[in-house]
Amino acid sequence: MQAEEIKQTPINEVVNMDVLRFMQPGCRGVVEVGSSSGALARAYRDINPACSYVGIEIDADYAKASERHCTEVILGNVENIDDATFARLGQADCWVFADALEHLYDPWKLLRRIKASAHNGVDVVACIPNAQYWALQSTMNSGRFIYQDSGLLDRTHIRWLTRITMIDMFNANGYEVKEMIGRMMQQPGPDMVEALRMMAKASGNDPEMAVQDALPFQYVIRASATR
Repeated sequence: MQAEEIKQTPINEVVNMDVLRFMQPGCRGVVEVGSSSGALARAYRDINPACSYVGIEIDADYAKASERHCTEVILGNVENIDDATFARLGQADCWVFADALEHLYDPWKLLRRIKASAHNGVDVVACIPNAQYWALQSTMNSGRFIYQDSGLLDRTHIRWLTRITMIDMFNANGYEVKEMIGRMMQQPGPDMVEALRMMAKASGNDPEMAVQDALPFQYVIRASATR
């Protein structure tokens, strides 16, 4: 498959309710990176209709779909937005990355830029796949690390993060993690749990922590920029 043939994660109308819950209800401005169908924008603006809700989409078809529910949609790569536009986005008090940070080349740089441009305080709400998920560890063990159209092995994923490296990414770039939950999907059987413990022991790590960190499929985080 040629690079130009790689499409973004398939568009859908599903609202990530954990992300929605982490978004403060009284935001004056929200920027959502990867606004897709606009489903999250619709759900949030049902709660807060006065909010200025800007979607940023790299896919023209998805940007068109987002226009139904966002107050503005910017077509382009968030990592390449010009300084003038980014300064205007600094009015937002919440940035949302619902399965989007892992698609960026330098999410660390973008988080610093968001903080630097914020007119006041700013929250970042993100849903991020867990690279330590037990089923992904099993896939690695089999050697069948085969990219797919969606899910943990989405072919458009660029960065891979665990609970520890997610927290470090925010802390190292001027944010304090305020809330963090794991989203659960299929859970491992007893043999897999014991294998996770054994691998942790062999590596000199905490077996129980290794198991706990392998259970979430994704994490949802709300981090606030510190001053």
